[in-house]
Amino acid sequence: MEIPADLKYSREHEWVRIEGTVARVGITDFAQDSLGDVVFVELPPVGAAVSSGVTTGEIESTKSVSEVYAPLTGTVLAVNDALTENPELVNSDPYGAGWMLEIECADPAEVEGLLDADAYRALTEG
Repeated sequence: MEIPADLKYSREHEWVRIEGTVARVGITDFAQDSLGDVVFVELPPVGAAVSSGVTTGEIESTKSVSEVYAPLTGTVLAVNDALTENPELVNSDPYGAGWMLEIECADPAEVEGLLDADAYRALTEG
């Protein structure tokens, strides 16, 4: 299972890559593996307000439907439109082409509440 050291993680299995006040978000390798083959992704519209820990979308797989949670509070700046036609990108490249949304962080200090790679590894192995 891949857990890049340069990312932050939520307890709900989202990863976060911070660049200034913008957070790119996706689901982790652990999450996509647990879901199985992803067949549909529903994301919030650009401009939507999202709150940390609150559902922002859904992922449907051959096994189940799971919720996507906002790891940070802010405004959606972008969504990965490629997932509409190719939801399997979440499985094949969860940390790259399978990203889901970008959030303009309302409070960049919220990032400190996320897990680092070691803490996330402990969560998934525990």
